[in-house]
Amino acid sequence: MRRFARTLVTAALAVAVVGGTAGWASGDSQSAVIGPPPGIAAWRADTAYGRALPDPATATPQEVARFFAGLDDAVRAALVRSHPLVVGNLDGAPLPLRYEANRLAVAATGDARFASLAAPDRRILAFDPRGRGQVAEVFGDLEHAAHVSVIVPGSDDDAASYDARRAPYTGPAGMARALRTATGASAAGASVATGPVNDGSVAGGSAAGGSVAVIAWTGYTTPVGVGLDAADGRLAAAGATRLARFTAGLDAVGAPDPVLFCHSYGSVVCGLSARHTDATDVVVLGSPGMRADTADALHTGARVWAARGPSDWIADVPNVRFAGIGHGADPTSGAFGARRVPAADVRGHTGYFTPGTQSLAAFAAIAKGEAR
Repeated sequence: MRRFARTLVTAALAVAVVGGTAGWASGDSQSAVIGPPPGIAAWRADTAYGRALPDPATATPQEVARFFAGLDDAVRAALVRSHPLVVGNLDGAPLPLRYEANRLAVAATGDARFASLAAPDRRILAFDPRGRGQVAEVFGDLEHAAHVSVIVPGSDDDAASYDARRAPYTGPAGMARALRTATGASAAGASVATGPVNDGSVAGGSAAGGSVAVIAWTGYTTPVGVGLDAADGRLAAAGATRLARFTAGLDAVGAPDPVLFCHSYGSVVCGLSARHTDATDVVVLGSPGMRADTADALHTGARVWAARGPSDWIADVPNVRFAGIGHGADPTSGAFGARRVPAADVRGHTGYFTPGTQSLAAFAAIAKGEAR
């Protein structure tokens, strides 16, 4: 009975403190944005091209890729002009078409919150204005990259705020830029351990090799502040479905299997989607748990890595799961079985991508496939 009471208290505490980057503010319940984007009815009804268009709700990314492969350039361009929101979010569609479609879709909203996303030098891979907005942006040349990394953020990120002015390297876009810059430097000095997180072993990276593209993926409805949304798995489950389809879309256009970098509540998303992606590595940082007791329980062929800085408040979050509340075992614990990412010089909950940190050097080695 005493143990049960302690569990209840711990679960209540988890509700109070589990969250993402927002700190200790109250959270507002969010409705997950799911399904195809606006414009789907007109897309389904379009018969101008003499053939049915692939239904985004049912067609696989591979089927979408085959459909576009059979079109000439004129028809492709016409579809972009007629249905920018659909093409821009259609996993499996050619990358240049998605970039152009999303530029048109952002501009068509007339919403000042999203205006900067329409700049001609930005490569917006997905844009959905519903709710608080969702966006995925490419940093680098995804069409020719030898390696691809995807940043999966935690609470409070959306299409309007993910690249807002804030402390550098803390939002999804800032993390993506920092990682891509780090992968362009020499790997000398980068070291990442290969055994369980408590064994202290270290292995060095090799010389830099191949180009790296990094995607800042704010492609799900994130929790706002700290509250029940951050403590349960409802939004993470919806996000996991979207992340799995997104990575399938990368595969359909010939991109390399990705590395997932999952921050805070984003690590819950990655934990639930790991078995459904073709990721080579899943890296969690500042994680409240992955809804699994061990790395093996994720049922993924990816290598699993974990980082937590000494001053990250996430360490105070109880690693429990009770009545749907809390996210389970600490991925940095020895019992979980993840590989170590050094993070002794990381400050706070959002400092993992700060230039010069051990964690960013290690992330770069993992992103380039050099970590052993």
